[in-house]
Amino acid sequence: MTSPNLSAPDAAGTADGGTLPWRNSFAELGESFFTRLQAQALPDPYWVGRNRAVARELGLQAEWLESQAALEAFTGNRLLPGSDPLASVYSGHQFGVWAGQLGDGRALLLGEIATPGGPQEIQLKGAGRTPYSRMGDGRAVLRSSIREFLCSEAMHGLGIPTTRALCVTGSDAPVRREEIETAAVVTRTAPSFIRFGHFEHFSYSGQHTELKALADYVIDRFYPDCREAPQPYAALLEAVSERTARLMAAWQAVGFCHGVMNTDNMSILGLTIDYGPFQFLDAFDPNHICNHSDTQGRYAYNRQPNMAYWNLFCLGQALLPLIGEQDLALAALEPYKTQFPEAMYARMRTKLGLADEQPEDKALVDDGFKLLAANKVDYSIFWRRLNGFTAQSGHEPVRDLFFDRESFNAWAQDYSRRLSGVDPQQRAALMQKNNPKFVLRNHLGEEAIRAAKLKDFSGVDTLLALLQSPYEEHPGHDSFAGFPPDWASSIEISCSS
Repeated sequence: MTSPNLSAPDAAGTADGGTLPWRNSFAELGESFFTRLQAQALPDPYWVGRNRAVARELGLQAEWLESQAALEAFTGNRLLPGSDPLASVYSGHQFGVWAGQLGDGRALLLGEIATPGGPQEIQLKGAGRTPYSRMGDGRAVLRSSIREFLCSEAMHGLGIPTTRALCVTGSDAPVRREEIETAAVVTRTAPSFIRFGHFEHFSYSGQHTELKALADYVIDRFYPDCREAPQPYAALLEAVSERTARLMAAWQAVGFCHGVMNTDNMSILGLTIDYGPFQFLDAFDPNHICNHSDTQGRYAYNRQPNMAYWNLFCLGQALLPLIGEQDLALAALEPYKTQFPEAMYARMRTKLGLADEQPEDKALVDDGFKLLAANKVDYSIFWRRLNGFTAQSGHEPVRDLFFDRESFNAWAQDYSRRLSGVDPQQRAALMQKNNPKFVLRNHLGEEAIRAAKLKDFSGVDTLLALLQSPYEEHPGHDSFAGFPPDWASSIEISCSS
């Protein structure tokens, strides 16, 4: 497979692995928060994928990212000078049940570096066992590492807050899951990897001095406006609730299912974090469960917004020793209930090409969702084809997606009436920017993974390039934007990775 051309040329960075300006402000919180340790080496590593866009943002020299030294460093075989590897401790609720102490069971935070966009932490995922691995081996496997590498960039390309991935390295070292697989390491970046579960850990263990230090750290670094509030910790909870509401709206609008929305997988910065059994919807099913391990459907697509609120409630409980009054904590959560639907309908209006808000818009969106569900219409293809909808014809390529043509015609009439007075060019431009042609469907990831197991990484490279600019046409790659094959419905993704 050939990769599409990237729109931006490679820019030379200024640093190699030996000259990165490291700091680890998280480590300054104290040893109650982490354990220092080194990564466990993997034999004969090889490159699986490199994200040169992230490398540029980190200021890394393009030549160094091609080197054996970089390969060894990002596999965990060689310590980058100035880095200070550590695994952090946290706790959490998993599938609604308090799980007690968890922590970075296979991730090592190397530290943070200054970039033009602000400090970025760099973390190795799959670098070996830590004190928080419990019964695990501390490793990640090739399939899940490729999925995280590609999906974090897919979400970034869609404009959705997310962690990023710099690279994936592989090794033929065996790793036992349901079957014997091979090992891989993802190098990922974010302003911070702090989760709701970090606060739960220190609150539930009665370490309220550490809880306050953590909250102050997050406020001072990421939410400085909260410091001026009458109750800074309640203001922090409210700010996190608002970010989480916007994140959930972004997920729902693009048809993204996370699969494991435990409190230890919720970012305090409102980022999408910890890509495991995720999925972008194919046929629209509000009740779709993407995680084969989620036998109760707790994290089904249509339940994600409520689960996010449940997790925020847990965060509020964790912060109660600092907030002091339960009523203040509950009040800080209230904005979520209005901001999520507001953000959701705002995103859906842009997908419809509507720049302003009218009273009938909510019904138009809700009726559209019901119609998609009743006809099991492919979610991404519907929205992309809708770009060419005209009030005069109803546009046959859209109508052809529905077996119930009469119901579609009724909805199309309502949509046509709403478009009266809307500038067609402005509408088309708005929809082009909000209805992606390319999303990381499960079958596309599976095809790239199958090839990668045979040491063919061209599929990873092609998908990475497409997903970095998913709204562009990318001539010659229409097959990546087509309907999923019949076998795609048999793909099962679980928590195992």
